[in-house]
Amino acid sequence: MSENKTKNEEMYHVEAIVGGLLRIGVFISAAIIIIGLALYVITGESGYPGTTYPTTFGTIFSGLVSLKPFAIMMFGLLCLILTPVFRVVVSLFTFLKEKDYLYVGITGIVLVILVISFLIGKG
Repeated sequence: MSENKTKNEEMYHVEAIVGGLLRIGVFISAAIIIIGLALYVITGESGYPGTTYPTTFGTIFSGLVSLKPFAIMMFGLLCLILTPVFRVVVSLFTFLKEKDYLYVGITGIVLVILVISFLIGKG
């Protein structure tokens, strides 16, 4: 009984950490987007000509270095998209640590599906 209680407490602790990571990821993403939006409102320019905006990692990161408002907002969106992926990775390592191989397999499959969907979406 004591071992089961300890395992439940450990799972609750892990869920609390993962939930906290998701909240932190969303707050950081929102802050980055707000900074980009504020820079856009202050300067009145997106940092890109016409109706273009950065769509690749390279252009987002080079625009980020140049403090281009649209690149900053796109980086915030990228962080927001990657937050749940980070949660899956953390869960994978947590299940590995607990030696819960059924959930390691399920989480691994979810991670592979996420990566494939990103690659398909890029194409």
